[in-house]
Amino acid sequence: MDKLQNIIVTGGGGFIGSNLALELQDRWPEAVIYVIDDLRGSNLKNLEGFKGEFMQHDVARREWLAAFGGRPVDAVFHLASITDTTVLDEEKMMHDNVEGFRNVLELAAEKGAKIVWASSAAVYGSMARPMREDDECRPNNVYGQSKLEMEKIARPLFGRMKLVGLRYFNVFGPRESFKGDPASMTYKLTLQMMAGKRPRIFKWGEQKRDFIYVKDVVSATVGAMAAAASTIVNVGTGTTTSFNELIAYINEALGTDLEPDCFDNPYDFYQDFTQADVTLAREKIGFKAAYTTREGVIDYVRKYIAGSGSRQQYKKP
Repeated sequence: MDKLQNIIVTGGGGFIGSNLALELQDRWPEAVIYVIDDLRGSNLKNLEGFKGEFMQHDVARREWLAAFGGRPVDAVFHLASITDTTVLDEEKMMHDNVEGFRNVLELAAEKGAKIVWASSAAVYGSMARPMREDDECRPNNVYGQSKLEMEKIARPLFGRMKLVGLRYFNVFGPRESFKGDPASMTYKLTLQMMAGKRPRIFKWGEQKRDFIYVKDVVSATVGAMAAAASTIVNVGTGTTTSFNELIAYINEALGTDLEPDCFDNPYDFYQDFTQADVTLAREKIGFKAAYTTREGVIDYVRKYIAGSGSRQQYKKP
């Protein structure tokens, strides 16, 4: 991959974005890196040690574009969006996520910059088999619909710009503690278990997800900038883990033996199953997860949650 020199990370104060911004800084310490974030769903503590320029803006508004009028930009990693899948306000979700993406596309077209953007496994909706990029997408919620709309906007531009969309599956890892309820099941269950409580999950813990460690997601996101052509690919492990298995991994990491406390699922739009078909990711961006879900959970729980308390998440791994 060519050296990146002038980089924008939207949503760079968030969970995945902050991990990405700090990794980019480590890889290219001489690069000029801008983090753009409105801090509605993020936390500046995530950027401890970041040496680039932070700009507080809502990317769905146009004011921030003027800040780059005379500045070169060769790469944009677009992660800014509403990410809470339980948000039901369709107008707000579509405006913030879709219009923000339109603004990023406009800037990248003007600057001749490449874009890697965060899509989501939520675009697929309910499927009981590995999800392929050529599957018909039927999102269960407005979050997934907003991500699908972003893909529809991007595809006609594939021949004119370098655009890589990444359908992130179920990401967990350091720097997510500020998220509250939308934080990963791994984080929330670990806190419950560290407090000596039985971990609460939907009946009967047999739902399966493709849980992927944020360290792998960052590797995929950085690597996607070197793709030979525009594309949209899954970013997952290619395997499934049930909630019961997830609890077993956390028990292993903590040295506990807590049984789950199961309750009814209140959401009729919940995805009971996600699994990425990772064939295209290997072919198009050369990505393969380095961590199994078990390895990622144990690393996360021992180093970043239990090891030094939850605030350790805000420090560089």
